Amino acid sequence: MQKLFSGMKIFTVIGARPQFIKAAAVSRAIEADQTIYETIVHTGQHFDDNMSRVFFDELNIPRPVYNLNIHSLNHGAMTGRMLEQLEELLLKEKPDVVLVYGDTNSTLAGALAASKLHIPVAHVEAGLRSFNMKMPEEVNRILTDRISTFLFCPTAEAIKNLGREGFEHINCHVYNTGDVMYDAALYYADKAKKPDAQIPDEFILATLHRAENTDDPQRLRSIISAFEHISKEVPIVLPLHPRTRKIMQNQGIANKNDKLILMEPQGYLQMISMLKNCKMVMTDSGGLQKEAYFFRKPCITLRTETEWTELIEAGVNRLGGFEMQKILDTWNAFNNRKTDFPKNLYGNGQASEKIIQHLKEFY
Repeated sequence: MQKLFSGMKIFTVIGARPQFIKAAAVSRAIEADQTIYETIVHTGQHFDDNMSRVFFDELNIPRPVYNLNIHSLNHGAMTGRMLEQLEELLLKEKPDVVLVYGDTNSTLAGALAASKLHIPVAHVEAGLRSFNMKMPEEVNRILTDRISTFLFCPTAEAIKNLGREGFEHINCHVYNTGDVMYDAALYYADKAKKPDAQIPDEFILATLHRAENTDDPQRLRSIISAFEHISKEVPIVLPLHPRTRKIMQNQGIANKNDKLILMEPQGYLQMISMLKNCKMVMTDSGGLQKEAYFFRKPCITLRTETEWTELIEAGVNRLGGFEMQKILDTWNAFNNRKTDFPKNLYGNGQASEKIIQHLKEFY
């Protein structure tokens, strides 16, 4: 039964793996403050147990009060259904602020539902830009920023992006809090668990899930071919997103090299273990690029751009694109090079506490 409460009421919308990790950090800060009550809503965008339930279990995230179970739809249908159901819940719960994370359909739906009901939106990970409008995530983050009241930016570059877009003329509050994913990495580093499958002593950790890579059969074949070539030198461990696995099967894209080790999606603590022990990271994920930096691992990003430009400038991340030869050239240029990792690109590990303190200034 929900307790009677007179303090600030936060309505948190999450739906995808990276959001669970971010919410674990912020919800822990909320839990420590007796003046705040949080209602968590899981949209169901990531519904597979290995992509969802396991994160709540191992990260001790408070269980969602509501699970909308909306998934496996096209962008418009998914966002529309989320918007409809979230509006009903907001009318019922009457929160003081709606908290959204990142750049998914869940993020945009939560922000839109709140904005249309004149409920302030707090966007964690605001100000990021890839400048690639073909990415659904870029559209989501731009729209979410524009209708948010509180913009919590993880980096100085994110602050600059908002400045270039004229946010000083918009009725909102912009803060550089640092990155809540860094908070999570520090907190869970000593709680890492070995992955479910046997992996080599030396390996590259890879992930592949972005729609622009997986929905284009030629691009997907090109990246997998690059993985097969590189894994002849250093084994590659690839926890495979269920959607990516299904597309590979439908397109007849088979792994022809036993040094390219395909495995089921892993929980966050298993991923932390592999990050701590791998030689390098290769990914099209946004979050894993940062996590590679947190654990001082060089990263090749399987895209032609990144939101995390400070990692490129620091020389710890390189853009490998999606063409096989480009990926191989990037690997050859980056492999076995000494990489210096600058400190504090993403704050001091107290972003969650800063976010809560900023919100409390208004409630």
